[in-house]
Amino acid sequence: MTRRSPPILALWTGLIVVLLVIEVAEVTHLFTIPIQSAIEDPLAFVLALVFTTILALVGAIFIGIYISHRILTPGGFTPFEEEMLRMRQDVQELKATVEALRQETAPADPPEETSP
Repeated sequence: MTRRSPPILALWTGLIVVLLVIEVAEVTHLFTIPIQSAIEDPLAFVLALVFTTILALVGAIFIGIYISHRILTPGGFTPFEEEMLRMRQDVQELKATVEALRQETAPADPPEETSP
């Protein structure tokens, strides 16, 4: 796990708190604007729509970049896992070699035991 610096952690915590406050304000209808204001000032209405559209596009672009990065990044093994796989192969080769040596040096027929 990586260590995060305190200023960055504070920045993200503050951002999350601000977003939570905005969400609570939306749910409690603190930002309710009468429809008459949109009719009375169409320029403000159009600017709000453009601003919201631009924010949505930027968000969609960032989400697309993140998803495409995750899909296109090779998810191979870590160096530690690669080393473990090499060691496993080495151990299997050693087992096969030892078994071959054991077969070569083992007597063909074990001597029969004589009873006294």
